[in-house]
Amino acid sequence: MKHIMKKRLSLLLAVLVVMTSVFVQPFSAKAQSTLDIEAESAILVDAATGKIVFAKNADEALPPASMTKMMTEYLVWEAIEEGQISWDTTTQISDYPYSISANNSFSGVGLRQNKDYTVRSLYEAMAINSDNATTIALAELIAGSEGEFVKMMNEKGEEMGLPDYKFVNSTGLDNSSLGDNYPEGTEPDETNLLSAESSALLAYHLIKDYPEALEISSIPATEFDGQQIRNWNHMLDHDTTFLKQFYYEGVDGLKTGYTDKAGYSFTGTAERDGQRYISVVMKTSSEEERFAQTAKLLDYGFDNFETTELFPAGYQLEDQTDLPVAKGKEDVVSVSTGQAVSFPIKKDEADQYSINYTLDEEKLNAEGELMAPVKKGDVVGTAEVVYEGENDFGYIMTESDGPIEIVADESVEKSNWFMLTLGAIGDFFADLFTTAVDWVKGLFS
Repeated sequence: MKHIMKKRLSLLLAVLVVMTSVFVQPFSAKAQSTLDIEAESAILVDAATGKIVFAKNADEALPPASMTKMMTEYLVWEAIEEGQISWDTTTQISDYPYSISANNSFSGVGLRQNKDYTVRSLYEAMAINSDNATTIALAELIAGSEGEFVKMMNEKGEEMGLPDYKFVNSTGLDNSSLGDNYPEGTEPDETNLLSAESSALLAYHLIKDYPEALEISSIPATEFDGQQIRNWNHMLDHDTTFLKQFYYEGVDGLKTGYTDKAGYSFTGTAERDGQRYISVVMKTSSEEERFAQTAKLLDYGFDNFETTELFPAGYQLEDQTDLPVAKGKEDVVSVSTGQAVSFPIKKDEADQYSINYTLDEEKLNAEGELMAPVKKGDVVGTAEVVYEGENDFGYIMTESDGPIEIVADESVEKSNWFMLTLGAIGDFFADLFTTAVDWVKGLFS
């Protein structure tokens, strides 16, 4: 009888958890930060986990200008990875990118027609000097036309889960600046749009999937077609006295942006002592200010947060170490977190975090039990981290990017027919006995 009561208590607990829970992101709290960033929107993200440590109007879609080129860079790396092109592949310059390069208002690298350019040289001019004509030339090489390339950009944005975006060209220029060359399928007065959150997520995918991109984005200056070109990222270690004032230790990317509509924007990234952050500021007041505000963001991250393992793999809640199992050789199975939970937190705030389980209703029967057989490692639910303090903004990724899994710690085999029959008989007589006792109590009540 004691064993039966224990089993039913565990069953009741499981049912209550299922009835009161829904699947959620690993983080659910939202708050505002006191950090004062002088930009229309801004965000700071831990590059390893996607944890957001600061956000200001981060979901506001704004013109990103040349930060658009991060998507073009991603698609170039992908085309190389898939064998469509190589760094040594050569191409010539069509009339469209040539007209952009010859336009003094775009300050291009001066491309020439009837000359072979390698993918490597075009990519470096795009990633280092933010050149527009070389960007268009790469788009045409990969997709045949910039219009087809724009379709690829938007498809990849959807695949990445960018929350707020619209690509209408490969460069970040306003379509109105392209004259009659605006890409097919777009409007002549359109411009690209990205939120700070989308820009950070795009940068997250770029350096996660193609970390070699940082080897190029970190180059302060290089040679292109017999001339020196400089990186517009002044936070790198440039060799001029004026630019050294903007130097920030650990910065190795990623992309600046400016148009009249966009203002001065910057998606940056820096690494110190194994900790990497991705920062975005959009629509700051000046070229200098976008770097000053980026430095303020990065200082905030490096000075106030440290990556901490809050819950190790195999962590168990004290009051929910196991789940009931139906028709198994064992009545219960031990469950715990399938992986460690680590991310940057403010120093000395570890005690403000707790964890809750959420069971997968599809894995349970009507009585809230797991059905045998159960295999070790089977995912039976997810976990939610709860933060009791302030200034938490969740994760930059969507739910599909990896919830915290609750798994079975051991296997439970299905019981044989004889034991199942005995169990059913036992349950029948137990219920019969309970009914009889209740009936007798009713006679004398």
